[in-house]
Amino acid sequence: MTCVNGRISPPTTTKLRLFADSGGFCGNPGCLTEIFRNIEEEVIHIAEIAHVISAGDAGPRSNQELTPEQRARYENLILLCPTCHTMIDKAEDKFPIEMLLDWKAMHKQRIADVFGVQRYESRKDVRQRIESLLSENAFIFHEYGPMTDERFNPESTLPNQWIRKIRSKIIPNNRKILSVCDANIHLLDEGERLLLIQFRQHVDDFEAKHLAGVDENGRQFPVGFEAIFMDSNYDVL
Repeated sequence: MTCVNGRISPPTTTKLRLFADSGGFCGNPGCLTEIFRNIEEEVIHIAEIAHVISAGDAGPRSNQELTPEQRARYENLILLCPTCHTMIDKAEDKFPIEMLLDWKAMHKQRIADVFGVQRYESRKDVRQRIESLLSENAFIFHEYGPMTDERFNPESTLPNQWIRKIRSKIIPNNRKILSVCDANIHLLDEGERLLLIQFRQHVDDFEAKHLAGVDENGRQFPVGFEAIFMDSNYDVL
């Protein structure tokens, strides 16, 4: 996935960061079109990576002093639906650099607000915040995931449902869990901090495969992370 006018394709990590910031919606605060669509049994995304400062020397909001590599950096990119991407490039005088950067910052903050990230006073409070997210992900994995018996049925629709739920549920839940854990890392012990590092790598690899199309299996969900922030008097999921 590259900008249609692009000279250099952004690296996978940059693409994943843009998707994470988007929360599944166009980055134009006045649009908020969903970027994932169900087409019969298939899930597609319609997102386009747009340049704030043009990828080329003569494009919208161009700046010939920037190198192609600088123009492909995260700071110069915003994830939009096709309509908004076309609009900002064809009417560049109506969409200056400052406006697009404001869009990006505003949208990112809005997603963070929706996630409800906050610093808690106790491990119990943090656990209560993330437990439902972990439980939902675990349920989806066991009911729809690649290890169900339906994987042997060529007519089953379960694999497509699994992909849809990865994008609509598991990935957003993972991002919420990471945000809550990061905000409350002071309550983690040394072993749990290592689990958090492992979970972060799992999330990165998982998104690389299911959002950026990286054709390889990455780190698995770390054993023991399902009990993070859980004290001995709690039951494991």
